[in-house]
Amino acid sequence: MHATMDAYRRAYEQSITDPEGFWGEAAEAVEWVRKPSRVLDSSRPPFHRWFPDGELNTCHNALDRHVAAGHGDRVALHYDSPVTDTRRSLTYAELLEQTARFAGVLRGLGVERGDRVVIYMPMVPQAVVAMLACARIGAVHSVVFGGFAPKELAVRIDDARPKVVVSASCGIEPGRTVHYKPMLDEALRLAEHTPDRCVILQRPQARADMGELDLDWDEAAAAAEPADCVPVAATDPLYVLYTSGTTGRPKGVVRDNGGHAVALAWTMANTYDVGPGDVWWTASDVGWVVGHSYIVYAPLLVGATTVLYEGKPVGTPDAGAFWRVISDYRVKALFTAPTALRAVRKQDPEGEHTTRYDLSSLRCLFMAGERLDPDTYAWASKVLGVPVIDNWWQTETGWPIASNHRGLEPMPVKPGSPTVPSPGYDLHVLDADGNECAPGEEGSIVLRLPLPPGTLPTLWNDDERYVDSYLSRFPGHYLTGDSGYVDEDGYVFVMGRTDDVINVAGHRLSTGSMEAVVASHPAVAECAVIGVHDPLKGQVPRALVVLKAGVTADPDDLQGELVRMVREQIGPVAALKEVAVVPALPKTRSGKILRRSMRLMADGKEAAVPSTIEDPDVLEALRPVLRREPGQ
Repeated sequence: MHATMDAYRRAYEQSITDPEGFWGEAAEAVEWVRKPSRVLDSSRPPFHRWFPDGELNTCHNALDRHVAAGHGDRVALHYDSPVTDTRRSLTYAELLEQTARFAGVLRGLGVERGDRVVIYMPMVPQAVVAMLACARIGAVHSVVFGGFAPKELAVRIDDARPKVVVSASCGIEPGRTVHYKPMLDEALRLAEHTPDRCVILQRPQARADMGELDLDWDEAAAAAEPADCVPVAATDPLYVLYTSGTTGRPKGVVRDNGGHAVALAWTMANTYDVGPGDVWWTASDVGWVVGHSYIVYAPLLVGATTVLYEGKPVGTPDAGAFWRVISDYRVKALFTAPTALRAVRKQDPEGEHTTRYDLSSLRCLFMAGERLDPDTYAWASKVLGVPVIDNWWQTETGWPIASNHRGLEPMPVKPGSPTVPSPGYDLHVLDADGNECAPGEEGSIVLRLPLPPGTLPTLWNDDERYVDSYLSRFPGHYLTGDSGYVDEDGYVFVMGRTDDVINVAGHRLSTGSMEAVVASHPAVAECAVIGVHDPLKGQVPRALVVLKAGVTADPDDLQGELVRMVREQIGPVAALKEVAVVPALPKTRSGKILRRSMRLMADGKEAAVPSTIEDPDVLEALRPVLRREPGQ
């Protein structure tokens, strides 16, 4: 049952004016080894710590307590792998048994509280087991996206300095096998740090040659004694997650145990309206923050059933893959990225695949990872017939900064907005001089300190870089790096990264606003607008568009229509005159379009290819289009 209509405003106001009361009450949803006597320690600003004298164990809260309460037979995890034609379900009791046993493997290898373990695995249940096993014994895990290049894996190994690396022989992509073990071997050759041992899951699709450091997962687990939970301080790190696109020394976001468990449990009930026994599916990867928070920890903390999907939105086998999974497991809520839906829409523009499946269990579609453009929102709303809810957050925050809180008070949706700030986030929009912007006026979105529980307390072994990167631009505030505005109703509109604001003849314009217009054209599947250097105007916008499957359009006609639409909806000052039709846009594996790389390339500068790129050939193929001088 939903609370009364002013529930959100009451919760938000309490979280800002009385954060200790608000989060102290939220902490009751977690089982503590030692309950905290204090909720917030602000004695060393800008470093604020939540539940400073509390002790708990995150794995106990995710598994043991549900089994102890008599729910061991409830399904904890559905594993669905169309790329290997495998399906398996694990109950809470089974997942606990496997986790305790693998925790025993790690303990037998000398891993103790505070030691690091790097996990480099595909989307298999053992990846979840490895994460929870680390949490069980107080070790700090760092998951590196499976298939990352050896050089990128090496710099993360050198930064985290793990005692053990956990990996697999291979990952499976549509049409190809990715051999992980040779990449891990190369990473260890490049790295200065050498772990004591590597535990390797041998997958039947491609077995790996084992070296002297290597242990077979199955053999090690069979011989291990199960390990019990180790109490840790609420302020002890649970994991380190390296942000995408880092160069040089990577930026390791730290997540602590106590605040993380409290915040994620709160969001499942209040943001997502999901609780014990509900089936929840986050179509992402454990290598990203969405996977950490909402494939693994949050659903298990509240006793829900999580779906672990080793496949793609299209091609495994078709654009109906998502709808098949929802139907098979009676999924209540799906959480994915707009990019995934655009891929589905490109192949199935009318959403005909939805008619092949029973989607009656689905109550809500949640989106995150990038801005949900109004056109994708409208399409998903039409073909699914359920609320489509945008979330806005970051690796650093770990959970939504802004959302439409379905379990607290469902609000009217405004396309293009993730709705309102989540309780705990004191959100403001500031101009370049640090002054508060008026409603509707675009500026830098910042969060007044202290940040709520579950957000990063610092960067791994680098307090100075944490302050320089996030807290120095506007003292007393966390800089999100995103620009946007808050309207007269308090709704947040995130228009893009602050470096995606372009300056056209002295006018600051958001490329996100132009993209929203371009994406609304019926022929356009997805698009990106970048600012290209212009000797007269400083910068001019250029649009790159991908057409929907089966759609043909005359490039000159399409350019004329899009230029006219932007002129009518934003104004002549936008000065969009250049539109290029391209076969694909370069993206990271998490679905973010590489606008910065394209912008540098267009300006004739060397664009370092990010480690997280999905397909480097896509970016390289755009070079002639991007290098074209404005007006050519």
